Amino acid sequence: MKLFSALTVLLMIQFSSFYANAQDNPDFSAYSYETFIHNGDTLRYRMLQPAGYDSQKSYPLIVFLHGSGERGDDNAAQLLHGGSLFLKDSLRQRFPTFVIFPQCPRDSMWASMKVTRDNTGKAQKWEFSDGTDKESTPGMLVKLLVDSLVKIDKVNSKRLYLGGLSLGGIGTYDLLARYPKTWAAAFPICGIGNVSTASKFSKVPLWIFHGDADKSVPVSGSRDYVAALKGLKADVKYSEYPGVGHNSWDNAFAEPELLPWLFSHKKK
Repeated sequence: MKLFSALTVLLMIQFSSFYANAQDNPDFSAYSYETFIHNGDTLRYRMLQPAGYDSQKSYPLIVFLHGSGERGDDNAAQLLHGGSLFLKDSLRQRFPTFVIFPQCPRDSMWASMKVTRDNTGKAQKWEFSDGTDKESTPGMLVKLLVDSLVKIDKVNSKRLYLGGLSLGGIGTYDLLARYPKTWAAAFPICGIGNVSTASKFSKVPLWIFHGDADKSVPVSGSRDYVAALKGLKADVKYSEYPGVGHNSWDNAFAEPELLPWLFSHKKK
């Protein structure tokens, strides 16, 4: 009996360990490995097809931009935050959509920007483009990729959605300012940017997220955008999480209304 009990406990521990490992390391094999090349520039990305995909139909598209820690060329790290959200069977069945996670190269930024840091590496000053410069960035490659998918009728041009966290939140604001007529709705998470460009995308519905204890990207970055957009009578929602630091994306992804809100919007 003691041997049986010991084996039972051991099996329970092994199962718990396996389950925890599966939770920490989700299976992203449903995301195909893709590459987009334009004028010699390469953008690696992972793509999830809609559940029940029909090649004769066009579908909505969600583009999600990762943060600085997931930059590289492995075409895998960018799925770390958010990749599992779109794999949930209930959501895939309810909202059949393409999902794209592009990967920014290690020494690049999604947007044209300059950051001044102190001797500890902490950002002290941020300078952002007004969206009119012609500097080539990975974010612009993302736009060209989206255009190519629209051109072949793979995705619905009236249902293109954009989101991103941290560096990707910055990229979200930049792409909104550059191409406001492209997006049906967007959800920047713990981002910051050139607030003077808010008027350019005030017609795009936004849901903005931030933690008020964020020490990496100041919460004022989101608050300033919200104030500016409300002043423009824009359709903007804001969720600020008390006591939450930079990882406010965990809270944002846990919002049960995030995807229903997103897909409730369609360009006219």
